[in-house]
Amino acid sequence: MIRQPVVAGLFYPANAMELTRQLASFVVAAGQQQTATAAVLPHAGYVYSGDVAGAVISRIQVPQKVILLGPNHHGRGEQIAVSAVDAWATPLGNVAVATDLRAHLLAEIPRLALDDSAHQQEHSLEVLLPFFQHVQPQLEIVAIALKHLDLTQLYDLGTGIARTLNNWNEPVLLVASSDMNHFLPAAANTRLDDLAIDAMMSCDPQRLYRVVTEQQISMCGVSAVVAVMEAAKAMDAQNCELVRYSHSGEKSGDNSRVVGYAGLLMS
Repeated sequence: MIRQPVVAGLFYPANAMELTRQLASFVVAAGQQQTATAAVLPHAGYVYSGDVAGAVISRIQVPQKVILLGPNHHGRGEQIAVSAVDAWATPLGNVAVATDLRAHLLAEIPRLALDDSAHQQEHSLEVLLPFFQHVQPQLEIVAIALKHLDLTQLYDLGTGIARTLNNWNEPVLLVASSDMNHFLPAAANTRLDDLAIDAMMSCDPQRLYRVVTEQQISMCGVSAVVAVMEAAKAMDAQNCELVRYSHSGEKSGDNSRVVGYAGLLMS
């Protein structure tokens, strides 16, 4: 079974040639690319956040296998839902699912459930796939959608991913998909985003969870980011770097009600 795209033509071009042209404008290799344990990428329409995602992808030597975690915006399906299909389609072609890696994750993480209803209408992972296809033609993925989880659940998920990957015999990139705060004036929005970004750069997932909760930061993918940070920490990642930040007002010219976008690398 193949999961068909649901936001092609909305968040990004449905035409393969136009999509490739856009990706080439966002992804520009500059200097030596690095191996990374994990990345945080935004998932808005490319006109708004494509340059942020592209700046991060430009820095990474993307391996064949990528695990993507993102928010379940619509709330369908299981709390921690891994896509059960064989491939995901984009205008650039089909992306194979890493079924061997998926099986190991399912064996290691009891709460992880095979469930495609959580992914059918969800855009947070779909919009990132063309970026990875653009730089890694042999791409294989595992796609995981998350509802809001508490810290204990996120710790269990992150450490379960780390146990799997620490015993895996090839490189795997972890990716958390999240936009930052939503729908405040630019100055107020950026102030909240700075608090969350500072917590991410401290490599302290509990601090990020606490800051987002206490400051009521509407960071849609905080569960994904916390889980990925926890996994990266258990895999001995010691650095988290902000690659680029922007907000929607910089593109639309309307700073009265913006969404923030941050791209980070963990290594």
